Amino acid sequence: MENPPDYINPTSDTETINLTQETENMEVHHHAHHEGKKNWKSYFWEFSMLFLAVFCGFLAEYQLEHVIEHQREKQYIQSLIADLKNDQEVLFQHIVHVKSGISMMDSMINILNSPSQITDNTGKLYFFARLAPRLKPLSNNNRTFEQLKNSGNFRLIRKLSTSNKIMTYYEKFPLIRLLESVNETEFTEYKKVAAKIFSPEVFLKMEGISSEIKRTSENFPLRTTDNQLLQELSIFSVYMPGTKKGILNTDEELKIVGKELIEYLQKEYHL
Repeated sequence: MENPPDYINPTSDTETINLTQETENMEVHHHAHHEGKKNWKSYFWEFSMLFLAVFCGFLAEYQLEHVIEHQREKQYIQSLIADLKNDQEVLFQHIVHVKSGISMMDSMINILNSPSQITDNTGKLYFFARLAPRLKPLSNNNRTFEQLKNSGNFRLIRKLSTSNKIMTYYEKFPLIRLLESVNETEFTEYKKVAAKIFSPEVFLKMEGISSEIKRTSENFPLRTTDNQLLQELSIFSVYMPGTKKGILNTDEELKIVGKELIEYLQKEYHL
């Protein structure tokens, strides 16, 4: 049966509408793609902006790191100055101690080398023999220096001249340690001879409540007045002051260098 004249085929109309829409979509897509295409200037501009942003971020980070390292450097220097000031006090006390030992050894030698004076001065000999050979190790404060050296943070100190001055100061301490070791060896040999001359009972009587050694006014007898043994003790009384004088000279040099280093660091870092 034929369709009436006014009848419209819905399928045909739908296909026509879909086809029209697809065509329009394709045209829109085509035009949009064409309109969004970038030339080399656009890409260059975007690249330049991105590069500039990254570069500025790098500069900001570098500057921040530089500021932080400068602050750490100054903190290390402040700590180092505190150590050096502590060393100045320790060196002063150590110099007094070493000078006292040298003076007592000289007095002891004078008595030992004058046999006629020995009997009337045994009390002094006991006192000098007990105290004169003693040597307190120099206990310097090298905490900050060791931190800088062991942690690799010496790189924070920007000026080579500053690093060299610091190293020059601390390189003198091994010499003192060596001389202290020599003194200890001499003291060991000294005690072997002294044990044959002095009475341990008298040494004990001379000890105070806090283990300090008290000078006695009594001339206690020696275990022996054998001249050969007394001369052997006198020899060690010559050797040991020689070693102590080496320590004294290094102490005094260290004190001068340390003071100059403190003044230099304070001026250099405006402290």
